[in-house]
Amino acid sequence: MIVYTQYLGNQELLKLEKTAFLASSTIASETVLKVYDWATEMRSRGECIISGFNSKLEQDVLHFLLKGSQPVILVLARRMYKVIPKELQEALTQNRLLIISVSNTARQSKNTAMIRNRWLCEMADRILFVGVTEQSSLYALKAAFNNKQKMVTL
Repeated sequence: MIVYTQYLGNQELLKLEKTAFLASSTIASETVLKVYDWATEMRSRGECIISGFNSKLEQDVLHFLLKGSQPVILVLARRMYKVIPKELQEALTQNRLLIISVSNTARQSKNTAMIRNRWLCEMADRILFVGVTEQSSLYALKAAFNNKQKMVTL
């Protein structure tokens, strides 16, 4: 259970239907292109995506989403930004971004990342897990939330 949360941006986004996006740090190259297509489709449909946008693929998806106009929820596993990254400023100004911090630690750790990932899975209506194997830190989370997994053919 999370005791600490801090919000920056449009908290009304939490009322929308949300798809969580979680990707393993090791992804097959053919899967990467399919995820890019998925992100582009989500952007064109205006779907609200919630993620930590931490792994390389998650960061790429955020880049695609920020080029659109749909809502995005970014959940940090560390304290809130002191300075908002330049690539996030326009979406914040447009009231289509919510940044949530679920930890007051200076840096993300394995533990705070696990807390963050569980929290965003609980908040989501659907979840897309990509590249999760038995060795992945996301494996137990994927099993725990299999009822919310979005059936997406990648």
